[in-house]
Amino acid sequence: MIHLRHFLLGVSTAALMAGAALAKDDITVALQLEPPHMDPTSAAAGAIDSVLYSNVFEGLTRFMSDGSVVPGLAESWEISDDGLTYTFKLRDGVTFHDGTTMDAEDVKFTLDRIGAEDSANAQKALYAAISEVNVVDPLTVEVKLSEPNGNMIFNLAWGDAVIVAPESIENIKQQPIGTGAFKFQSWTQGDKVELVRNDDYWGDAPALASATFKFISDPTAAFAAVMAEDVDVFSGFPAPENLPQFEADPRFQVLVGSTEGETILSTNNKMPPFDNVKVREAMAHAIDRQAIIDGAMFGLGTPIGTHFAPHNPAYVDLTAQSNYDPEKAKALLAEAGFADGFETTLHLPPPSYARRGGEIIASQLAEVGIKAEITNVEWAQWLETVFRGKNFGLTIVSHTEPMDIGIYANPDYYFQYDNKAFQDLIAKLNVTSDPDARNQMMAEAQTIIADDYVNGYLFQLAASTVAKAGVQGLWADAPTQATDLTGVSWAE
Repeated sequence: MIHLRHFLLGVSTAALMAGAALAKDDITVALQLEPPHMDPTSAAAGAIDSVLYSNVFEGLTRFMSDGSVVPGLAESWEISDDGLTYTFKLRDGVTFHDGTTMDAEDVKFTLDRIGAEDSANAQKALYAAISEVNVVDPLTVEVKLSEPNGNMIFNLAWGDAVIVAPESIENIKQQPIGTGAFKFQSWTQGDKVELVRNDDYWGDAPALASATFKFISDPTAAFAAVMAEDVDVFSGFPAPENLPQFEADPRFQVLVGSTEGETILSTNNKMPPFDNVKVREAMAHAIDRQAIIDGAMFGLGTPIGTHFAPHNPAYVDLTAQSNYDPEKAKALLAEAGFADGFETTLHLPPPSYARRGGEIIASQLAEVGIKAEITNVEWAQWLETVFRGKNFGLTIVSHTEPMDIGIYANPDYYFQYDNKAFQDLIAKLNVTSDPDARNQMMAEAQTIIADDYVNGYLFQLAASTVAKAGVQGLWADAPTQATDLTGVSWAE
């Protein structure tokens, strides 16, 4: 009996241990920025994609961790010889989280909504070539273009083109209903978003049963939350000066990768005196990029001289063209009629690169006579005042959308750059498929905006994530702004 009791105790202990191992199927992920709402198809806030991309919403195509584009809700597609007709074959058996079927009608609704006259889609220009969307049958949709666009499959992978349904669109900003591996459960504004596993998911079931996204904007509070193990992961950790401490702590792992985030001193090109290229050039020479990278990002970041990712093979290093030279900046200001400088505004959204970097930039600009009045704004206010209202002089923002130099071809975009030669070049690029020719045109595009000093080009944002040692499957790089949990699990 004694031996039997020991055996039973051993079995019970083993069962408990196994149960404990199996029980770890939830995760708490901290982010610095809270989404202004939950509709990625009607705002420029990358914070929405950080929570919902791939997790809740899916597009016809999607980005993988290495930046490649693979089939999403479309299992395959054919492109006509003239490049004007795309025929997508949709996956069978896909349902939205409310139980309704995802079919070709939803794809048509989504793409028609993007192109509508009253569309609020932040990247509407990417899909401007779509002239007609036809439902062939429930699982086949035909997309016709007015002109070839070599980037269309790539563009359809953006969060701005995820598939939504007419049945749930009215409440999408508060109750997002997609087709992804996780379902939206709740949003406690100012605190957290909760997701749960979608048991009816069409693809591979995620290992996680639930996920909580916590929003912690203050870098000091972020450090405290990770150290106390109140969160399992902090994606985009906002205090890079603390990373060495986490690297030395066996409880944690630190992932540092690259992003698509061109961090820029964005400039209102239609607001005097920034409508004068000499003023913009002067400002470029007043900025010490490396001092900003060292002071605000503690060395994490790659200097850029144009709006293009340095890891892209087509990148051209133009940093020398806008080298730090305050005396040259003063001379250019004098030539432009501003020998005594001028005053402007500097709107800073919540990220550390903006708030910390903004203080440094304001000091650098003051040294050449440009007095920038800092206004700290939340994302919703930034979207309203800067992005939509265009009521700003300067702002700092990281453009995390992949390969997005084409935004400079849109004169209505918030920094209001209007150059017909650049617009024609991008239009030509969009219909070109030859890789060498495309690279040459992308190099030319980079040079044009550098020559025009459209914005102050600062650095490529690094992706830094701190996680508990047992978390596996996280993206190190950020080819798009996303916290994809579909492949994340806990080590046994």
